[in-house]
Amino acid sequence: MRQWQVHALRYAVHERLGAENFLRSNDLHDLPMPMDYFVWVLRSDDETIVVDTGFGEEQARRRGRTLLRTVGEALRMLGVAAESVGTVIITHLHYDHAGNLDLFPQARFHLQDREMGFATGRHMCQACLRAPFEVEDVVQMVRAVYAERVEFHDGDGEVAEGVTLHHVGGHSDGLQMVRVMTARGPVVLASDASHYYANMQTQNPFPIVYDLGAMAQGWGKARRLAGSDDRIIPGHDPKVRQIYPAVPGTDGEIVALHLSPDGA
Repeated sequence: MRQWQVHALRYAVHERLGAENFLRSNDLHDLPMPMDYFVWVLRSDDETIVVDTGFGEEQARRRGRTLLRTVGEALRMLGVAAESVGTVIITHLHYDHAGNLDLFPQARFHLQDREMGFATGRHMCQACLRAPFEVEDVVQMVRAVYAERVEFHDGDGEVAEGVTLHHVGGHSDGLQMVRVMTARGPVVLASDASHYYANMQTQNPFPIVYDLGAMAQGWGKARRLAGSDDRIIPGHDPKVRQIYPAVPGTDGEIVALHLSPDGA
C-alpha cells in the first residue's frame, strides 16, 4: 500500500470561550478555548494533494477571524505552489474549508454529491443553515462543475492509492473525512466531524450541526477508520500543533501528522 506524508498548516485563528464550542454546557464553559484554522497537505513521491482551501482576507474581516497568512503563503512555507496542485479534496463547503478555489487553477476538486445538493438546495433558504456558507464560494464550485473540474463521490471513494474519502454528514449534510495511509498507520482527517478532541471524547458536539445523530455516529466511524484514537485529527484544535512534531523552519505553524505525537 502506498504511504503518504500528512501535514497540517495553520493559516488563521479565532479567540473563543469553551461555551461556544459545545452543544451542552460543561466544565470548559467559561474558559478560553481558541480555534485554529488549517488546511492539510498530503505528499507521496512526486504527488501532492491538498485537503480544503481555507478562507481569505475578506471573509476574515467580515467574520472577525485573524488571518495569520494567506493559504497560498502557508502552502509556500511547505514548498507547495497552489497553481501547480492537480488534486484538491473539499471536506465540505463551509466558508473556512472551501474559499480560495481560484488559487488552484489546475486542480480537480473532490466533493460529496450530498454537499453540493445541500449547499444549493432548499435548506439554504434558512439563515441558520446557510450561515457557515459563503455564496460566492458555492457559486465558484458550481462554475467548476460546469468546467468539468469536479469529481463527485457518493459515500466512500478513492482519490489515490492510500487516500480514501468517507461520507459522515452531521456538521454539514455532505461532510466527508479523509483516510490517509502513512508509515504509522491510517491517519483520519476528521475535519469538522469533531472540531476539537474534546467534542468526540466527551460526546458533546460542536453547536453548528445539521444532523446530530449523524454527527454522533461519525465519531465511531472515525475510530473504525483510524483503528486508534491517536490517529484521528480534529478539524480546529490547537492541541494538534502542540502534540505533533513541527516542520523545521515553520515556527510550529506546520506539523507532521504522519509522525506519532512523540515524533517517532
